Amino acid sequence: MTVRKYASAPYRIAVLHGGPGAPGYMAPVARELSSKRGVVEPLQSAATLDGQIQELKNQLTANCDLPATLIGSSWGAVLALLLAAHQPEMIDKLVLIGPAVFDAEHSAQIEKIRMSRLSEKDRLRYAEIQSEIVNADEHRRNVLMSEWGKMLDKTDMCDPITTDLEVIESQYGVFTGVWPQFAALRDQPGYLESLFSQIIAPVTVIHGAHDPHPIDGIRPFLQCCLKNVIFHILPDCGHYPWIERQAKDKFYEILEDSL
Repeated sequence: MTVRKYASAPYRIAVLHGGPGAPGYMAPVARELSSKRGVVEPLQSAATLDGQIQELKNQLTANCDLPATLIGSSWGAVLALLLAAHQPEMIDKLVLIGPAVFDAEHSAQIEKIRMSRLSEKDRLRYAEIQSEIVNADEHRRNVLMSEWGKMLDKTDMCDPITTDLEVIESQYGVFTGVWPQFAALRDQPGYLESLFSQIIAPVTVIHGAHDPHPIDGIRPFLQCCLKNVIFHILPDCGHYPWIERQAKDKFYEILEDSL
């Protein structure tokens, strides 16, 4: 288990990266927030869904002054919800940035949106990566996942100041271990609704209008099962608001208000 700490105690805020299997990319958010407070950045490594929940629980218990505020991006937003449902006493607030969608139908739309934003050359390379990665060794799979991620930067970002997400290492084994397990739970009728209805912490959702994750696969679901949730939709903003030229300032304004 690894965490990075910013500023000094008390540590009541944790930022959670996405992927799963893309540790490190919440570092810019942690650095920004640490100008006023202590921040912990857990780096997830567990390759199962239950393992990630337990790993995060242990990281927060060992490094944070609980209850903590969790700020999760993409998969990190889902992981924050899962921990808050299982351990509500550990969580003060949740901030979800561009969370994954919560049904198979809208999840299938993500790739269609992404493909529509790629050139024909990139679409061909995307298909080659998907084919090659199946039989590659672990190192090559991580390399291909990194290339795949950089390709999706073109589809997931709107007007970025930088395309360097500061990912430490792409972890294909973590992704393939965790994501199918979550998708299986997601597709069980009523399972996530019942689970997330146990969350008592207030929830803020920040979502970019250019994010390929359809808000229609997020907002109705969360409004149905969460007791206290508000939404902020940022125009001219993709999946990572903190690097978006036209949305960065508003993003941090909302984030500070949420804290």
